[in-house]
Amino acid sequence: MSGGDDTHRVRVGRRTVEVHRPDKVLFPGGGDAKEYTKADLVDYYRAVAPFMLPHLRGRPLMLERHPDGIDGPTFMQKNTPDHYPEWIRRVELAKEGGTVRHTVCDDTATLLYLADQASITLHRWLSRSDRIDHPDRLVFDLDPSGDDFEAVREAARLLGELLDELELPSALMTTGSRGLHVIVPLGGRHDFDEVRAFARDVADTLAAAHPDRLTTAARKKERGDRLYLDIQRNAYAQTAVAPYTVRARPGAPVATPITWEQLDDPELHARRWTVADAVEQARTNPWSGLLSRGRALGPARRRLNALRG
Repeated sequence: MSGGDDTHRVRVGRRTVEVHRPDKVLFPGGGDAKEYTKADLVDYYRAVAPFMLPHLRGRPLMLERHPDGIDGPTFMQKNTPDHYPEWIRRVELAKEGGTVRHTVCDDTATLLYLADQASITLHRWLSRSDRIDHPDRLVFDLDPSGDDFEAVREAARLLGELLDELELPSALMTTGSRGLHVIVPLGGRHDFDEVRAFARDVADTLAAAHPDRLTTAARKKERGDRLYLDIQRNAYAQTAVAPYTVRARPGAPVATPITWEQLDDPELHARRWTVADAVEQARTNPWSGLLSRGRALGPARRRLNALRG
């Protein structure tokens, strides 16, 4: 970085991004949590960009902004402000009663600009703007009733076994919060309604087989101590946290792709990686080409129907 005390300039390819108040603390320290500044956030996103951008390109974003740090007010930004640079891509999409002009992050300069805006967490659509009604990702969010990661680990194993039976490839990601995401790459042939219905049937099948441990009940009061198999993100205009995005929690944990083998690591938990070490995990290429193996759901649907009798 270069520049004065209150503004640093970062050269990224053909662009120069200004980072305002780089020393501003976004993640206060305390307890076991380290303190991180806006400059730390920008440095992290610059380092992880080669691994993160393939999961962002072409996808509308919802930005979770914390201008005064994680202890201050939060707001979710869908519409791109007029003052954003013209070189940042936008996509206009339909919503009820109008349209929204979403930001799209196609390059490192955009990623760093969003970090300067204190966009700590990037939430992405499961479809790309050129085929907005046809998702190429399916996401199961494994959401424990408390901070019980062993329940998450067990649910991931059960779901992974079922997806293997359906002959669907799948990938794992820590959320940086409490749970895991299980992600299935799709070929983009099905619309959101078809994908969501399939995800619901998979979740219902698993919950029916393990009713004491798993549930698909959307209302918290109906879940008890059971882990919630959340499929709500598989719908038009819904989003999921992007791989390698930072979460607004003490210590700056990161939503981090992992291998299925790492699920057995006793040290694993939802906040295992932070801005301090997530890039090292990214360099191991934990998903190794898996997300290019997008599938149609027809054969898996037939296998699922056979299992359900």
